[in-house]
Amino acid sequence: MKILVTGAAGFIGSHAAERLHDLEHEVIGLDNFSPYYSEELKQINAGELRKKNIQLLECDLREPISFKLLPKDFDVVIHFAAHPGISESSTFDDYLSNNIVGTKNLLDFVESFDIQPYFINIATSSIYGAKAAFDETTIPKPTSLYGVTKLAAEQLVLAKVRLNQLQGCSLRLYSVYGPRERPDKLYTKLISCGLKGEAFPLFPGSLEHLRSFTYVQDIVDGIVSVLDRFDACNGEIINLGTEEENTTLTGIQTVEEILGKAIQMNHLTSKRSGDQLRTKAVINKARNLLNYNPQTSLKKGLQHQVEWYQATFLKKD
Repeated sequence: MKILVTGAAGFIGSHAAERLHDLEHEVIGLDNFSPYYSEELKQINAGELRKKNIQLLECDLREPISFKLLPKDFDVVIHFAAHPGISESSTFDDYLSNNIVGTKNLLDFVESFDIQPYFINIATSSIYGAKAAFDETTIPKPTSLYGVTKLAAEQLVLAKVRLNQLQGCSLRLYSVYGPRERPDKLYTKLISCGLKGEAFPLFPGSLEHLRSFTYVQDIVDGIVSVLDRFDACNGEIINLGTEEENTTLTGIQTVEEILGKAIQMNHLTSKRSGDQLRTKAVINKARNLLNYNPQTSLKKGLQHQVEWYQATFLKKD
């Protein structure tokens, strides 16, 4: 199949693009190389894709003119591109333009195809709200601009499906970690602080937060399995993640165990607005529809992430 992957230079998108290529699909990736986080990391990811001869185009979904670069014969679109996270430096327009306007423009683009591609929207557990421990029938109660705009993006896609203008589904991902994780996220930042002897910024109350920390390749397993089950997944919202819960404290202790050293903490005084208190993936639907069965333990996944960080960022020293 010919597959368009948006956000392909990002964390999960780059892993998915590689896996699809390894499965002998024709993959074209898009990314706007947003300065939200280190462009150096995105360029490293892009380099890994290009080593495999995966075509990667710089394209901003917010700009309709960008679509003139693209063919109109994709069989599948997998839409990762978004403004992520809950950084205080992000504006409402950042979330609105990237997550809602960008998605609408992408949908308008695929509507112009002679044959409509299957549309796999990549969503997030942040849609559920502060406590994301529910099945897909639960009414969303997002508590962040990220969650609100990702819910809107998801509904833009599913509205097209309900109107029989498109076939597709939406996958809500849970607390993904692993090699290429963004530098603003928990584990890359922890590993960086531990290896450089810097203090990790710890938000009050966050040690007790519970997470379904899910290794990135387990997430990619679920995403690619949709390709064999288009009809069964059409119109569905599907949670992808591990059922195992760990506290942030357990995550910190696991990284310290792998590094063989304690990580200094900088105890902040203000909580992070919109942060989730608990994520626990309820994946009965994914098991039934996709035969989904994540297997990677937290320690094994973090060992891979530490090895990636050392090979990627410390080899220059």
